[in-house]
Amino acid sequence: MSWASRAGFVWYALGFAVGGSACAQDMGSPGIYACTDAKGRRLTADRPIADCVDRDQRVLGTSGAELRRVGPTLTDVERADLEAQRRRDQAEQRRLREERSREKALVTRYPSQAIHDAERAEAVAQVDQVMGVARQRVQELQVQRLKLDTEMEFYRKDPSRAPAPLRRQLDENRTAQEEQQRFIQQQEQEKRRIHQRFDAELAQLRVLWAASPGGR
Repeated sequence: MSWASRAGFVWYALGFAVGGSACAQDMGSPGIYACTDAKGRRLTADRPIADCVDRDQRVLGTSGAELRRVGPTLTDVERADLEAQRRRDQAEQRRLREERSREKALVTRYPSQAIHDAERAEAVAQVDQVMGVARQRVQELQVQRLKLDTEMEFYRKDPSRAPAPLRRQLDENRTAQEEQQRFIQQQEQEKRRIHQRFDAELAQLRVLWAASPGGR
């Protein structure tokens, strides 16, 4: 090996040793914090810099090499806002997953409008059947009331003289008819709710059917 080659090798080895030593020192050093604040000032300190809590701070070793970066430091209020936003995002993601699951279940249950229409008709028919029984009961009560009114004709001038059982039957008949009428009104409302539900489902299903392969 020539003298020049040997000298080059020595300088290379020396440089490697110095660099390695500096690197080792940096690894054990707590580091110097450096940043440029909002006013454009370049700041350094041996601890996180208060004027740069809203931006990244570089942590430098004794050799000037960057060891790591520290992200913006959040205040308690900012951390609370960030956590609240995270919870809102998670809640929205859950809502979207649940909505997709409901949509999938809806399309699975009603693959066509014919099936949806058939179930609507069945639901309405069940309510109509219940209302039919109630209306029949009203007719029976009306017939009973006619008989009671006929008996009360004898006491038309002074209804207070009517026997207590007869007056009680009149009161019970009136109460029963009112209850049946209220029940029938409730069933009419239930029919409207059924149609509203099926109408809303059908509007949603039409969108889902159109988006599915082949449509409906």
